[in-house]
Amino acid sequence: MTKPERNSDAERKHWARDLKVTLWTLIVPPTIWAVHFLFCYLWVAVTCAKSSTPRTALTGFPLATLIATIVALLGIVAAGYIARVQSETPGDPPPHEQGTAIDRLRFLALSTRLLAGLSFVAVIFTALPVIMFGDCR
Repeated sequence: MTKPERNSDAERKHWARDLKVTLWTLIVPPTIWAVHFLFCYLWVAVTCAKSSTPRTALTGFPLATLIATIVALLGIVAAGYIARVQSETPGDPPPHEQGTAIDRLRFLALSTRLLAGLSFVAVIFTALPVIMFGDCR
């Protein structure tokens, strides 16, 4: 019996290249950041508004924020990874003078990568004050 030949890494298609890239995929990382932002700041605002003293402790909130931050960062990293794989789709080198489907795919994928990086940093900066401050001062 002979073993079937395995395709080389260059010949194998990656599962992320089969995903369709649209403008909806472009807005996934900023949307994750926006939901994380609203979660963090609305929870603190409601907790502090219900409190009668300004030094009310935000018990349990830093842990919830940490968990929400990790989930948000994992979602952003996943979107960035898929975009990275799709932006490395083989095609013509720049400049891209024709509007081919591959050029559009790589442009949207690169834009998604950049937004994923920006959203990653934004999620970290959103979580830092909430985790560092322990009360409603």
